[in-house]
Amino acid sequence: MSTDNAHASVLTPSEKLPENAVHVKGPDLSKPIELQDLLKSYETIGFQATGLARAIQVVEEMRKQRTNPDEPLTLFLGYTSNLISSGLREIIRFLAQHKLIDCLVTTAGGVEEDFIKCLGSTVLGEFHLDGAGLRKRGLNRIGNLLVPNSNYCAFEDWVVPILDQMVKEQEENGAKWSPSSVINRLGKEIDNEESVYYWCYKNDIPVFCPALTDGSLGDMIYFHTYKSSPLQLNIDIVADIRRLNDMSVKAKKAGMIILGGGVCKHQIANAMLFRNGADYAVYINTGQEYDGSDSGARPDEAVSWGKIRAGAESVKVYADATLVFPLVVAATFGKAHWQAEAEKKH
Repeated sequence: MSTDNAHASVLTPSEKLPENAVHVKGPDLSKPIELQDLLKSYETIGFQATGLARAIQVVEEMRKQRTNPDEPLTLFLGYTSNLISSGLREIIRFLAQHKLIDCLVTTAGGVEEDFIKCLGSTVLGEFHLDGAGLRKRGLNRIGNLLVPNSNYCAFEDWVVPILDQMVKEQEENGAKWSPSSVINRLGKEIDNEESVYYWCYKNDIPVFCPALTDGSLGDMIYFHTYKSSPLQLNIDIVADIRRLNDMSVKAKKAGMIILGGGVCKHQIANAMLFRNGADYAVYINTGQEYDGSDSGARPDEAVSWGKIRAGAESVKVYADATLVFPLVVAATFGKAHWQAEAEKKH
């Protein structure tokens, strides 16, 4: 092959770039930059930075659509339990406290860890700490977070009398319990403004947890069945799937923000199926799709099932939610909240 041919093979002539091509460019840090301007610059950085910028745009559209008088959007937020163990709890609490979301879906740990934090602290540790050594010290590791066994003992002391009372109401007054009504009751009983579910109780935001027994709360319910035998707490999961699906069906517009995967991701997406798909969707997780898991699936896979509408505004950000979700909320709900508070003062 001649040198000319080799050169032509390496440097194939380029097509002319379209007039509307977006040029890759990062922020100019040679001068001070505000958070909002920094996040705006993510649009043209590329890779997951551009994905994050797109997520901010979609969430902002959902935020605005929630107050549309003609077609208000119902916003479903799902998250895995480890995120309540982390400091994202305070971000989720902000959303619930100010009525910025309409529905939460999580797992058992995502419920109990909120209440446990009201009773005892979760502290920072290290990912590499020896499990056997922690076990001897009565410490439980969640990534680089540590939760003492004493926190779970305090949780048992707090929750068991409530379970006793709920069984009594069930037997004497015909009270009916579903996972969402159990969580609502616990949110009422905790009476602590640091709690996500206290604010959900106060603001009438339903919290769905299909796997309510898959955690410490399930352990407490298990032990309670022996303590209260033959009377046992009956929790109806069918009532909740009807309630969640009905919320989806009745929504004029529906949007979902899902942090992580598993039960919380699929339960919301499956509810969207009954309305022919969500109108907006933002996924933030580290899952990959090569193993065929729903947790790692991209939004387009949900389109094939009818869980996200064809042509809907959707994006997946491949990132740890603790890194990016505070930025997403700060640039959307947070920004709007701060502006509204400032206007009240003037």
